[in-house]
Amino acid sequence: MSKQADLIVGLQWGDEGKGKIVDHMAQTHDYVCRFAGGHNAGHTIVVEGKKYALHLIPSGVLNPEAKNIVGNGVVLSPRDFIEEMSQFEDLEGRLFISDKAHLLLPYHAAIDQARERMKGDKAIGTTGKGIGPAYGDKVARVGHRVGELHHPRRLADKILAHFEMNRPVFEAMGVETPDAQELYHELVEYREALEPFITDTTLLVWKALDEGKRVLLEGAQGTMLDIDHGTYPYVTSSTTVSAGACSGLGLNPKDIGKVTGIAKAYCTRVGNGPFPSEDFGEEGERLRQNGHEFGTTTGRPRRCGWFDAVAMRHAVRINGVDQVALMKLDVLDGFEKIKVCVAYEFEGERIDYVPYDLEGAKPVYRIFDGWEKTEGARSFEELPETARAYIEALEEMIGCRMGIISTSPDREDTIVR
Repeated sequence: MSKQADLIVGLQWGDEGKGKIVDHMAQTHDYVCRFAGGHNAGHTIVVEGKKYALHLIPSGVLNPEAKNIVGNGVVLSPRDFIEEMSQFEDLEGRLFISDKAHLLLPYHAAIDQARERMKGDKAIGTTGKGIGPAYGDKVARVGHRVGELHHPRRLADKILAHFEMNRPVFEAMGVETPDAQELYHELVEYREALEPFITDTTLLVWKALDEGKRVLLEGAQGTMLDIDHGTYPYVTSSTTVSAGACSGLGLNPKDIGKVTGIAKAYCTRVGNGPFPSEDFGEEGERLRQNGHEFGTTTGRPRRCGWFDAVAMRHAVRINGVDQVALMKLDVLDGFEKIKVCVAYEFEGERIDYVPYDLEGAKPVYRIFDGWEKTEGARSFEELPETARAYIEALEEMIGCRMGIISTSPDREDTIVR
């Protein structure tokens, strides 16, 4: 019988610290597989004081023994992927790209930015990287897949024909038709750099599981940004929940084993959209500074607020989470009081679930005593009594055990219970 794959999923609005946990778990896994998203996502990993910022390459790249797979559910920007690859050596044989992953090309970013400009104050707040337009082309069946890089001339002709067919639309947005020769040469460069890594990754993952290899699946962003289950329309364009690992890699539900959900000990969000527990005052700014809450991909300051137990309970259920990895506990060090959102006031009622539209939901808080220092703790017993009480209360509220607790960005400062 095939071995089941372990899965890591973000439980908030992304940026939960998945990179550190994937890196931590990748040390004991043979394969690390990315199943969704694009280079709008960013994982920051610190190993022995050295910082790595990953966007498309799976976090297992820092384990020289692990093989890394970019699945068909990813939208891949060749230009950015090649640049990211330049950080590492000897990637052949341990990095693989699905031939069915969709290409994200420079014109997708131009479309993304044009649409945001046209929306004005109703803009979603995308990263402007072209993720939405690339997924839009995929769903509209006018996109192009990585396997098409094998034939750059044919691919260039298809792209130019698409521009010609939709000329009025592109002109209205101010998006220029690519120059034919420049486009062809660009695609040739992509082929030369990426061809050794392109393969049928579905067969590769199946084979790994059939052989009893330890496989780890990682997504991007977080549950509350899921295209179906997040705060639509202020969401990303892919399936970020655990179910997305099946469609994004070619697996079936029975292939999924242990699910680890990642959450910060507080909450952050990038871009526009509802965020009930956001703190607009000094404490929110303190969370931002203490947690270095600035986007890995964009550098944008993240919106900061308190742990939302309502949204978290929703995320735990929808992802089938077996354990939560609680990240950045040390960011709360020194706070005299710590808030947790335990319910919402919504349309004149107190509710304990995530409604159809979170806009207008007001947080109902429970206040906890703070603590002096958790930074660097490596056992649960080392934590201050009030920090342990905070964690145990969160477990009860969300209905899931905190199996991993991170007390600094460093790989070693991790409590495994």
